[in-house]
Amino acid sequence: MNPEKDFSPLAPSVVRALNDKLYEKRKVAALEIEKLVREFVAQNNAAQIKHVIQILSQEFALSQHPHSRKGGLIGLAACSIALGKDDPRPDCTPRRQKLSGCEHLTCTTEKSNGLKMSGLKPSAEQLQEDLAGDLAVTVGFSRTIVPGSWLKQEDSGLYLKELIEPVLTCFNDADSRLRYYACEALYNIVKVARGSVLPHFNVLFDGLSKLAADPDPNVKSGSELLDRLLKDIVTESNKFDLVGFIPLLRERIYSNNQYARQFIISWILVLESVPDINLLGYLPEILDGLFQILGDNSKEIRKMCEVALGEFLKEIKKNPSSVKFAEMANILVIHCQASDDLIQLTAMCWMREFIQLAGRVMLPYSSGILTAVLPCLSYDDRKKSIKEVANVCNQSLMKLVIPEDDETDEGKQSLSLQMEPKEESLSQQQVTSSGCLEASSNSSLSSTSVFNASSTDRVPVTLNLDGIVQVLDCHLHDTATGMMTRIAVLKWLYHLYIKTPRKMFRHTDSLFPILLRTLSDESDEVILKDLEVLAEIASSPAGQTEDQGPCDGSDTRFSQSELHIPVKASQLSSSGMKGMECSPSTPTMNSYFYKFMINLLKRFSSERKLLETRGAFIIRQLCLLLNAENIFHSMADILLREEDLKFASTMVHTLNTILLTSSELFQLRNQLKDLKTPESRNLFCCLYRSWCHNPVTTVSLCFLTQNYKHAYDLIQKFGDLEVTVDFLTEVDKLVQLIECPIFTYLRLQLLDVKNNPYLIKALYGLLMLLPQSSAFQLLSHRLQCVPNPELLQTTDSTKTTLGFKKATTTNIDYLELLQHFERVQNKHLEVRHQRVGRGEPPDRRVIL
Repeated sequence: MNPEKDFSPLAPSVVRALNDKLYEKRKVAALEIEKLVREFVAQNNAAQIKHVIQILSQEFALSQHPHSRKGGLIGLAACSIALGKDDPRPDCTPRRQKLSGCEHLTCTTEKSNGLKMSGLKPSAEQLQEDLAGDLAVTVGFSRTIVPGSWLKQEDSGLYLKELIEPVLTCFNDADSRLRYYACEALYNIVKVARGSVLPHFNVLFDGLSKLAADPDPNVKSGSELLDRLLKDIVTESNKFDLVGFIPLLRERIYSNNQYARQFIISWILVLESVPDINLLGYLPEILDGLFQILGDNSKEIRKMCEVALGEFLKEIKKNPSSVKFAEMANILVIHCQASDDLIQLTAMCWMREFIQLAGRVMLPYSSGILTAVLPCLSYDDRKKSIKEVANVCNQSLMKLVIPEDDETDEGKQSLSLQMEPKEESLSQQQVTSSGCLEASSNSSLSSTSVFNASSTDRVPVTLNLDGIVQVLDCHLHDTATGMMTRIAVLKWLYHLYIKTPRKMFRHTDSLFPILLRTLSDESDEVILKDLEVLAEIASSPAGQTEDQGPCDGSDTRFSQSELHIPVKASQLSSSGMKGMECSPSTPTMNSYFYKFMINLLKRFSSERKLLETRGAFIIRQLCLLLNAENIFHSMADILLREEDLKFASTMVHTLNTILLTSSELFQLRNQLKDLKTPESRNLFCCLYRSWCHNPVTTVSLCFLTQNYKHAYDLIQKFGDLEVTVDFLTEVDKLVQLIECPIFTYLRLQLLDVKNNPYLIKALYGLLMLLPQSSAFQLLSHRLQCVPNPELLQTTDSTKTTLGFKKATTTNIDYLELLQHFERVQNKHLEVRHQRVGRGEPPDRRVIL
């Protein structure tokens, strides 16, 4: 510094002292500067005050010499103290703090090199001035206030910019001691100015946020004292500019430094606690950053952040009408997928509250919410809490979908949501119609998105069905998806088909293949839910189309118009088949039903293990969900055209076993037993033609329908068939089946020998086919119980035998059916010989 330079009105001795390396000399110079500035204040000489501040700033605080910078800082603090007055403040904030008693607080810090830095203690002269009623605030982290005095902000506020800027510049100094002095100086400036510093709050906050992460503990300790002072000022003031502060807060909240994060959270907690500051309205600006801080490695910071988020959530529950739910939805979606358990659980709890409080306002974001929620449903007990909350979110979101969402009129797709009285101000939010997941970042959370408001009284809400279906489809395709997630996905699809069938059928062709593949799932519960969805697709009136072909182009020859009921050959005509495409008893079956049956059989054909392990289970459940008659009718019709005769035989055997043994088929068995109606007779003919793929099942169908004469005729044909081990095994099983409760009526009919001669002949025919086995003994013992017809002869000669009665009333061409049986069996024989000719092993086992 140039010693010849004029620093007036500062005396040369003051200048030398400010440049001295000893702290005590700089302290004496500061007292002289305070006294000088007090005189200028008394004279109302603003020009000289500014000149002194300028000298201290430019020539000292911003000097290249470290001791000069220290002198400048203590001089600026002294100027600020001198600018304070003891007059009552006319513009005092609502909660003016009156301090009683003479209080002297000193913050003493000890560095490792033994250097002690402490605030100035009041001199005797100063104490005299205090007793006289004048204000004297000493330099350092201390204050000396006489009883009954008030701090005034007016004079210091006029020069705050000039006082603060050079001090803040020193916050970046490489010397930690100088940064500490800068912190000490700013403390004194802020302490005197109080509320007047609020227009400069952002720069002060910016500087403090840097000091909070300072590596030097002394600097950090000093900054904490300054931080507490600034928080007191903000808390007691009603002039805090929250709008101007939010952009800075949004920027700094993404800091990765632990101390900076702790500093940010402490300020958020303070601002949130002030009743006059509505931080909730700006929550979309900082929510993403808060969730990132929640993942900090420090337990203390995580706890602080958890408390802050908890306070915000309490406020949201108290004042849901003022919350911008839509603007925070995607932020929550992102953090609901976090790898950190605490972040994920907290975000999921927020999502639960948002869905329950905002209701249909959250519908446009359903696809994103499901993306986050569905995987959590498969968590194990280690993440039980997250799983439970996710389940509530899923259930609550599902309830928001209503039949009105199926509106097909394009002009009505944006449904108007009538607001409840308590949620009236929710209508002021602009809700987007897109449910797509958007990446959240500090750049995307712009302030402009917060202040867009609409004055309408209704909120447009649109269900993003395409996005939802895409998410559900992806989860079904993903092999890593957990069982509970797959179940939830299928529940969603079923719910959507119930609530919005017309819109959902636009996606049916794309969903159909994956729904069929899901039938191979390992879980029975998943298969059950999958079958419910498929059954709803097959039976919903919304799926009925005029000329809709099957899902797979290769199935064009199996279009619905080809589904017919076999009758006499003479009755077959293209014109006569219309109206017989489906059983009259089930008019609700739509155009997807037949496609479902075709593709289900194709899946059984390509996955024989599925047929073996789950085939019966799937078909039985379908008989409960849909009409059993239609299922058997359509499958029999499709199998009639099946080119793979081995599969056809296996499938017929499976269907026959289900028909004869399943409790779900009780009604259908009763319908077939008497063949009293045209529908039952038509069904029998259709089943018979396909059942011919398996001789033994054909006989069992005749037993079921009490066509005993035809059964006897069929058994007579067995002598011309190739008898294999598999064939004899099936005869054995049929004998076992005759002993089951299902054929109780058949066994009772053995008492009426005269009216059931062909039943006895058919059973004897089976007995003759069997080798001397346990089945042979079983059937032989049964036939030995048949009574002597002479002993049972009655006087009632008017009765007509049942066999003849059935023959005269059913109008079924049994001769044509018998010829069909022979043709089918000849095809099977030909195919078996071809396989043997190719060196393939002969059939020995039948898959049940």
